[in-house]
Amino acid sequence: MPARTKQSLEKNIPKELVIIRTFQAPRALVFKAWTDPKQIAKWWGPRGFASTVTKWDARPGGSIRLEMCGHGMSHPMGGVFREVVSPERLVFTTTSFEDEKGNPKLENLNTVTFEELNGITEQTLHVVVLKSSPEVAQALAGMNVGWNQTLDRLMEFVLKPA
Repeated sequence: MPARTKQSLEKNIPKELVIIRTFQAPRALVFKAWTDPKQIAKWWGPRGFASTVTKWDARPGGSIRLEMCGHGMSHPMGGVFREVVSPERLVFTTTSFEDEKGNPKLENLNTVTFEELNGITEQTLHVVVLKSSPEVAQALAGMNVGWNQTLDRLMEFVLKPA
């Protein structure tokens, strides 16, 4: 069996991801967990990571700046909110893996929608990779796992008794 090259790995990397989750919680509560920087810091990132939120300005044109740390690694992230419709929809970019000039090697467009029926919220996360360089192929290969672990943490946070 031939060794997998970086190029063949890149061809199998997902460029889009959709995850639907159901929360036994009101839509306003789930939406606030996505828009309040203090709450973001408590659940953002895969298992084993902690996030320090410098900026999470959930309004159109508002900026995102945070750092995820875990497993001996640090992952600074940036981004910009494009659309905020409370409590229905968020659209924002996330950027990461900056080069020496501060240019991101990875940029995603994230759309999160929230639908409520009888106090239960269905959340749909749609991620589209807008830009990626070959150096981030491994990170993209783990995007599904990373987002699912992050949403697991969100679910635990939202359902935690006050």
